[in-house]
Amino acid sequence: MSDVSTSSPIPRVVDELWERRAELSPADAEARHLVVGAVDLLDRGEARAARLVDGEVVADERAMRAVLLAFQVLGMARSQVGDFHHNDRIPLKSTLDGVRAVPGAIARWGSYLAPGVVLMPSFTNIGAYVDEGTMVDTWATVGSCAQIGRNVHLSGGVGIGGVLEPPGAVPVVVEDGALIGSRSMLVEGARVGEGAVVGAGTILSGWIPVIDVGTGEELSRGRVPAWCVAVGGTRQKEFPGGTFGLPCVLVLRRLEPGRRHDKAALNGVLREHGVDI
Repeated sequence: MSDVSTSSPIPRVVDELWERRAELSPADAEARHLVVGAVDLLDRGEARAARLVDGEVVADERAMRAVLLAFQVLGMARSQVGDFHHNDRIPLKSTLDGVRAVPGAIARWGSYLAPGVVLMPSFTNIGAYVDEGTMVDTWATVGSCAQIGRNVHLSGGVGIGGVLEPPGAVPVVVEDGALIGSRSMLVEGARVGEGAVVGAGTILSGWIPVIDVGTGEELSRGRVPAWCVAVGGTRQKEFPGGTFGLPCVLVLRRLEPGRRHDKAALNGVLREHGVDI
């Protein structure tokens, strides 16, 4: 991962504010104005906490600093949605153009939701980017600064972890067309490639090995390849106290690149190995 703060659309003044962050408070109207303007760029999708450049995840440290500064320069404010009362520093997102957000869906200001996104009762945190046509299903969460591609399906209860500190840390990235199975957890440094299918209950972080079951080869740490079917598993390892199973992710099958997922066929692949989407 590299950092692109030098080419960030977030103003450089955020770096100056960061250097004196210990002095800032909600009483500093000028700092608050500058930080709100920076986070508004994230809210509109004009800036992103991270992006893919030539296949590499490139983080924008300045964008993450802007989000962290928002918690320092915004005061607590009470709000109400129907019968529900809130007391927070970060308001709810107010621009939902082209987005279907059903009752119970919560998205915070500073997250970007592209036209065609569907939010079931779920939570999307500040700094997250959710691209066109993606479904965030019931009780799924999209953590701070997570980057979710086009036409992704985050199934019920999926947990996409957030990353803010330290600024510049690698956020979770789910690329276009991926399907993440129910109750899976993807946390700091995890990346799922384009068109990949991740079976239910899979846990993936930046340090968890991803292994091809056909060859036994460790393909990566924390990265599920594009156009494959993968599930959670364990790998045996010897320790002084005995042999124990450590978590890993197993690549069961390669898929034809660019071909639309046939859910029945995918379920067949997974059930063959005793798992499901």
